Amino acid sequence: MRLFNLALLLTISLASSAYAQKFGYIDSEFILTKLPEYKQAQADLNQAAKKWQTELEEMGKEVNTLKDAYKVEEVLLTEEMQKERQDTIASKEKKLREKQKAYFGFEGMLFYKKQELIKPVQDKVFEAVEKVAKEKKLQMVFDKSSTLVVIYADPIHDYTDYVLEKLGLGDPEDTVQK
Repeated sequence: MRLFNLALLLTISLASSAYAQKFGYIDSEFILTKLPEYKQAQADLNQAAKKWQTELEEMGKEVNTLKDAYKVEEVLLTEEMQKERQDTIASKEKKLREKQKAYFGFEGMLFYKKQELIKPVQDKVFEAVEKVAKEKKLQMVFDKSSTLVVIYADPIHDYTDYVLEKLGLGDPEDTVQK
């Protein structure tokens, strides 16, 4: 009986290991720093950001010059002239804020420039990760340089459609394959 239990345990152990999933991880930041095209993209991005920052600083200086001149001359100006100068300063400040947002705001030019320059390099890395994952028969690959984001997952382990169906959001035309 003892031998039978040992044989059964060994069979169960081997059967469960046959279905074991293999996981791996990479350090994408380390990989990216090794790519010359990434270094060039970063340099180009920094150059563009520096150019935009310089432009904004010049606009800021202009606003400050107008404010200083207004403070000095305020007592000598009529109410109408004061209002006109205040409006000019407010208009320049508004343009400065709009320009800052256009350059560095959410989905500003820096955001798009980063996508334009860095995304092709990241795509290249992700394609390599996918090839390695398939060669090594990994079901999932995590990125340790970020907050453990899955960058490759074997589609057989995707339960998105099941969850959507449970939430009543499934596509009636789409059938879940088991």
